[in-house]
Amino acid sequence: MIPSKCFFTKGAGTHRDKLASFELALREAGIARYNLVEVSSIFPPGCEVVSVEDGLKLLKPGQIAFTVLAKSQTNDEADVSAAVGLALPKDTGGYGYLSEHHSLGEGGEVAGNYAEDLAATMLATTLGIDFDPNTAWDERKRAYEASGKIFRTQHIVESSRGTPDGSWTTAIAAAVFII
Repeated sequence: MIPSKCFFTKGAGTHRDKLASFELALREAGIARYNLVEVSSIFPPGCEVVSVEDGLKLLKPGQIAFTVLAKSQTNDEADVSAAVGLALPKDTGGYGYLSEHHSLGEGGEVAGNYAEDLAATMLATTLGIDFDPNTAWDERKRAYEASGKIFRTQHIVESSRGTPDGSWTTAIAAAVFII
């Protein structure tokens, strides 16, 4: 089973019960009706990225959907962020990487860039791209692009602030595969 399509989605939910806040985040992301099975971080060769709307049209309620899922939860006033990063090689016959990042107390932009950086770094190491891991993400991104081996990087992130009343807040980001 190799996925042919993938879409990216995100959502947040708040409820007094932890599980219910997760359910509300899944609903906001449009993926609550599916049986989600979490998988690791390989983006298959030839897999097409489609819109959320187009991807959801291809799924049926109750269907098993493989996903790379990032989830962060809090029951205080902390910021929660969940991000999924993607890095694709220029060679469309090669595989790419997905990464998930779950953070507490970190803003969305920082979390999203971190997830994108992580995916790009994993891909760069498999492609033999020479880079200094101690440099800033922007500098490494330029090195990756200059190599001519990495075609595209991106991320999706959901960030939310917890409530003062002790309710649970959940942020999710997901890459959902369609077989």
